[in-house]
Formats: sequence, C-alpha cells, structure tokens
Amino acid sequence: MTAVYTFIAEEQADPACDWSVTEMCAVLEVSRSGFYDWQNRGPSARELEDVVLAREIELIYVASGETYGVPRMTHWLHQQGFEVNHKRVARIMRDLGLEGESGRRRVRTTIVDKGAVGASDHVRRDFNPPAPDVVWCGDITYLHTGEGWLYLATVIDLFSRRVIGWAAAEHMRTELVTTALEMAVATRGGHVAGVVFHSDRGSVYTSHTYGELCTRHGVIQSMGATGVCWDNSVAESWFGTMKRELAHRRRWATRAEARRDLIRWIEGWFNPRRLHSSNNYRSPIDWENLYYRRGDGIAA
Repeated sequence: MTAVYTFIAEEQADPACDWSVTEMCAVLEVSRSGFYDWQNRGPSARELEDVVLAREIELIYVASGETYGVPRMTHWLHQQGFEVNHKRVARIMRDLGLEGESGRRRVRTTIVDKGAVGASDHVRRDFNPPAPDVVWCGDITYLHTGEGWLYLATVIDLFSRRVIGWAAAEHMRTELVTTALEMAVATRGGHVAGVVFHSDRGSVYTSHTYGELCTRHGVIQSMGATGVCWDNSVAESWFGTMKRELAHRRRWATRAEARRDLIRWIEGWFNPRRLHSSNNYRSPIDWENLYYRRGDGIAA
C-alpha cells in the first residue's frame, strides 16, 4: 500500500501528469481518503529506514558488479552496522528489481599426459586447512576474447580462498602455471616450504618443469583423481564465480582488455572486498588479517 501511495504522490507532483488523484486511486483500487490520510501522516520510521536501506542496497549491488544476492547483501549490511534480517533485504531487493547472479556450467580444460606419474592426493577433499599457507590449490580455465582464447591459471589459498597467484596467456603451456606459482610464492614472501599445492592431473601439472619448480620452493604436490571434479572443487568453484560475476558479463575485444578486467576484479574486488561464505562472510584478505590479529599465527 505504501508503494501505491508513494507512486500516486510522485505522479501528483509531476506537472506532466494528466491524471487526478481520484482517477489514480480508482485505477489502482485504493481509497482516496486513505491516500490523503497517508499523505498527511507522513512516512513511518520503518518506511524511512527502508528508503535508507534501499539506497545502501543499490550502492552495494553496483559495487558487487550487480552480482550479490540476499545472503551476501544481508551480511554486508550487518558489517556496515545495519540491523536487518534477510527477509527484509529480500523484500527491498525484490521491490528494486535486483537479483543475485546465478551460476553457469563451464567447459573443462584438463589434458592428461597418460605417460606421466602424478602425485598422491594429500588433501582428500579436506578443503578447510587451519591456517594460511598450509594448502593451496589451482586450475586452468579459458576466456573468450575477440582475439581468441585467453587461458587463466590460478593459485588459491584454501584457508581464506584468496587468489595469491595467477597468470593469463594465449597458450596453455607449462609456463602458464609456473608463472602463477611464482606469483604465489612472491605474494607469500618467498618462504613457502612445506605448503601443499593441490591440482588435477593435467599435463602441465605433471610436467617435469612444474615438479622441479615445486621442489625448488619446497612445495609438495598433491593431485586428485583423473576426471573427478570434486577432488579440486574449490578451484572449479572459483572459476564459476569469476565467470558468473565477470566473464559472462563482458565482451572483450582483445586479450589485453580481459587482463585489465581480471586485475581489477581479482586484486580490486575479490581478494580485498568480496564476502565469502566459507570466511563467515568476510573477504579473503580480511579473513587472513583476522587470523593474524587474534594470535592464531605469527603476525605479519
């Protein structure tokens, strides 16, 4: 009813409106006296709060790249000091016509070298290590551009889901994944001996070059079973999120454009700001900082 009355009031204030209050009330099936009572009474405190919430929700929705649904929107509002439940957020988002982004399936890129000997599975689908730099995972996907495919390799810390290393190139050679790993090592300050890196059994990960790089840094390789996506589900899930929130919403003319968007999305949005359900709805960097602040590990 409030929405109907607000609409009538806005139309009444518009000089271009040819409808009288009586006519609008009749068409919208509300009483004329009820409208004037509402207009004279003024908005309630809750209605005013809804106006503020609606504006905040719109701003958060834009900041998320128009991807946040009710759960993340509610947690974000809580972090901003708003006392609001998910039902109220859902109602306001529905009134605003805002919806969270839904998922799409992706095509696999794993090419297995049947002659290579893969590493054992040291993770066994336990994707929740107790601290940063205990277990990393990685995978490869591809993005379409006007110049052709752009391949993307990642290294993700399973503790915080932070992307600590990544590389993008027009090829899917071993150099792609070694570059991503080198970035991860640099991000962590070069001291990563004992970290487990989990991947699928793609030929780039079972290659001698990649294994040698892992040995040099003291990284222990771990690999899931061939063709079993659940064995590396976090890496798969991250690609789904990235494509849903970025790639499927863009049309890149060049690979350079895609790289620039990846930098902005990963380093400017996902790592420092995007709320993650496995982090109790904190961003990956916030979750790591909280771990060090509360004394669970050695402060950086």
